[in-house]
Amino acid sequence: MKLIKYFFQFITIIILFCLFKIIGYRNASNLGSKIGSVFGKIIRSDKIILKNLSYIKENSNFKIYNEQLVVKDVFSNYGRILSDYVYLNNFRKGSLNKYVNVIGQNYLEEIKDKNKKVVFVSGHFNNFELMAMFIDASGINLSAIYRPLNNIFLNKIMENIRIKHICKNQIKKGKSGTRELLNYLNKNYSVALMIDQRVSEGIRVNLFGKQASTTTIPAQILKKFDCEIVPVYIERYEDIKFNLTIEKPIKFDQNLSIEEITLELNKILERMILKNPSQWILTHNRWK
Repeated sequence: MKLIKYFFQFITIIILFCLFKIIGYRNASNLGSKIGSVFGKIIRSDKIILKNLSYIKENSNFKIYNEQLVVKDVFSNYGRILSDYVYLNNFRKGSLNKYVNVIGQNYLEEIKDKNKKVVFVSGHFNNFELMAMFIDASGINLSAIYRPLNNIFLNKIMENIRIKHICKNQIKKGKSGTRELLNYLNKNYSVALMIDQRVSEGIRVNLFGKQASTTTIPAQILKKFDCEIVPVYIERYEDIKFNLTIEKPIKFDQNLSIEEITLELNKILERMILKNPSQWILTHNRWK
């Protein structure tokens, strides 16, 4: 039954991808926004979004005046992100600077010039794929950790897109990818990963005042290789443009524990989320 569901999802996405390609980027993005706004609540429950927003409000000074507008924006962004995938090849081949405004380019240049090995960390903010794409396109030796999709049909397409257009050195999330990750790090490659997903192999650390299962990979890399952490954030504006922020590299004290470093990274993630909660993929059941 699940395979049948996945197959129909696959066919639907392929049809949409073909349509998006025909009508051009801006029109595709606007159509994706409408599709996400209309069908988002059918595909994903808005109850999780509202629950996550309540946690954010309870444990920060952020004021959310219209929760339903945030819900609408989240689903609209889902649709726009979906349409973006068709045009990632165009982005990679020369349109990045047209659509992506970079803040902190100097930090990337310093990392590249000094051939430094760093850990780029972020969350699922809007089109998160563009972060790794831009870093890789900047000439930095990069590997990226990804989580395979549950849909086995779509996952093959997404893996191909990521390897071809985003970062060719893709590492599958989980224990099976640990050896591969270490091989890249030993070759002086940097690594990019998301720290906002619930992970079974993580530890429970505060995020907006509530315990959330959190990956310890960045902290473990820091402790083993004594490298810097570089927070990265992306935000969509004017529908098809993005502000990409590369923050100043952080050198954590090696005497800090895995738990202490992971907590500090969650605080950075909180700060990013509070910039604009509707840019974050709020449908993740983060505090389950």
